[in-house]
Amino acid sequence: MASSFLCLSLLFISLSTADGFKMYWVNRCNFNSTELKDIEYIVSYYFNKIEYTRFDSSVGHYVGYTEYGVKNAEYWNNQPGELARWRAAKETYCQHNIGNWYSNPLSKSAKPYVKLHSMTPAYSQHPAMLVCSVYDFYPSKIKVSWLRDGQEVTSDVTSTEEMADGDWYYQTHSHLEYTPRSGEKISCKVEHASLEKPLITDWDPSSSMPESERNKLAIGASGLILGLILSLAGFIYYKRKAQGRILVPSN
Repeated sequence: MASSFLCLSLLFISLSTADGFKMYWVNRCNFNSTELKDIEYIVSYYFNKIEYTRFDSSVGHYVGYTEYGVKNAEYWNNQPGELARWRAAKETYCQHNIGNWYSNPLSKSAKPYVKLHSMTPAYSQHPAMLVCSVYDFYPSKIKVSWLRDGQEVTSDVTSTEEMADGDWYYQTHSHLEYTPRSGEKISCKVEHASLEKPLITDWDPSSSMPESERNKLAIGASGLILGLILSLAGFIYYKRKAQGRILVPSN
């Protein structure tokens, strides 16, 4: 999906014999397709874990974040060859290798499983709450939203962070507090890298009935059907018995 980016990074480190790591730089490609317009190339320079200068292909030049970084950015931005090299890396480095990078993560993705259920909110101005629980998806980046009659709901929605299950899969939960209206249609919309199109799950109000009540209703319905069958069988038996009876005239 357009809002989710995959990222591949390379780390280059300079060592100091006295204190360990001192300076390093990381270059990475953010992408959600093999199209050049969907690729972003970034190279970041760090000193003692603090980023001081960055080149971003979306910006097109260096940006400094510290006094030392600003001076480096000014110097490198005045080097046409330096800028041309990194600007070209978006195509020569990222897009050139992106075929393998893009296929490998997606081939290991897992589609999410969605479950909708209702609950009574403890403290809310609304009498009802729906919970959209999304399970067993990978990678962790995901977007969960709510639709009301096809329109996205932006208020009274809270969501958890993506939580690791410990088995490479993730789960997340989104809550919608609302006041039910007759004839409305409420849906949970899930967007994930494993899906070719958004997964939309509609809320079925009948599923909100407690399991014990559903069992009672099922038993009652079964008893009613059984009673009707027995009554019909008795009626058929009586009719056949009456038709087979021979009337003998009396003298």
